[in-house]
Amino acid sequence: MIIIGVENMHKYCFVFALGYLTVCQITRVYIFDYGQYSADFSGPMMIITQKITSLACEIHDGMFRKDEELTPSQRGLAVRRMPSLLEYLSYNCNFMGILAGPLCSYKDYITFIEGRSYHVTQSGEHGKEEIQYEKTEPSPNVAVIQKLLVCGLSLLFHLTVSKTLPVEYNIDEHFLATASWPTKVIYLYVSLLAARPKYYFAWTLADAINNAAGFGFRGYDKNGAARWDLISNLRIQQIEMSTSFKMFLDNWNIQTALWLKRVCYERASSSPTIQTFILSAIWHGVYPGYYLTFLTGVVMTLAARAVRNNFRHHFIEPPQLKLLYDVITWIATQIAISYTVVPFVLLSVKPSFMFYSSWYYSLHSAGILVLLLLPVKKTQRGKNTHENVQLSRSKKFDERGNSLGQNSFSTTNNVCNQNQERASRHPSLKQ
Repeated sequence: MIIIGVENMHKYCFVFALGYLTVCQITRVYIFDYGQYSADFSGPMMIITQKITSLACEIHDGMFRKDEELTPSQRGLAVRRMPSLLEYLSYNCNFMGILAGPLCSYKDYITFIEGRSYHVTQSGEHGKEEIQYEKTEPSPNVAVIQKLLVCGLSLLFHLTVSKTLPVEYNIDEHFLATASWPTKVIYLYVSLLAARPKYYFAWTLADAINNAAGFGFRGYDKNGAARWDLISNLRIQQIEMSTSFKMFLDNWNIQTALWLKRVCYERASSSPTIQTFILSAIWHGVYPGYYLTFLTGVVMTLAARAVRNNFRHHFIEPPQLKLLYDVITWIATQIAISYTVVPFVLLSVKPSFMFYSSWYYSLHSAGILVLLLLPVKKTQRGKNTHENVQLSRSKKFDERGNSLGQNSFSTTNNVCNQNQERASRHPSLKQ
């Protein structure tokens, strides 16, 4: 960060941090221990890698790029001065998030650690003026107790039910030979459902630890209730009731999804979805199952997007039809998610391919068929990127004193800002 300079520091930090993490994961998996989960150094290093790369991008945005080139979210997170060594180490190694995170932005952390009062912003007349006044943060005790109760229930479920429904049973030879197709589908869903509570436990406990220290207050909702979900990593109800692949991803490992969006998806020059899933696989580790899961996830995500864009608008009205659509898409989503993440749990190549072959690669084939047959709309991100390029070109003409260029810049900037405002309403990873 100090030696390279703000223009390219985010690229060098990204390559170095991710490369070093990968080397450490290779030594852990293939030299020390294969197939065993343990509380070792790679977990904290995964969080620190997120923080280093996020901070590098935020400094690059704040100290090198022009404001008009940034999205509203990038502008809000941009860091305008180089952190001191103490600030840098405090952000990366504070006791609250060193073991399990979750990731937080540098600006949010520094605002908390410096003890600044919470500012409530109100728009003045006609929305032109903004009035800020200080408001003390409420006690986190209620939020912490609620999250600890969720932790207790998740841990209890994991130690009892989860043990009786192993994911590995999906590839048991006797089960494959004797079970009917409905039984295979139901067990696949139930076994992956039973595998989730350990993640619920770890992420909710990490969130509660931060809240107990006073970090994580977002403000108040429309009913005046305090919101302690600034760095929450999951929304359990939305996960279990997801009716689309995007809805599941938006509510699962939220802070990692935001990191992937900010350091990869928004900055990718081409194929952002594919690049984002590949980065996610590399960051998670070197087990082959991770790569099978995320490569399958690319197909499933693109196919789900195509189906949603082409069919959903036909089922909005009446309510009974929408309910039927929601039920069908919930079933399809839960099966597709379970099918996709089996290799993530099994880790190795042979068991993963054994599972997929037992299903005759049916969902892979269905996903590819959907992509070939259905028209795929361009994402909003692609539109914004094009408009940002146009804005940048127009600004160059403006600097040369070309009046036509000045008009072009003004018009394009207005269009870009409108689209960026729409995009900023979706803070999680765009699908």
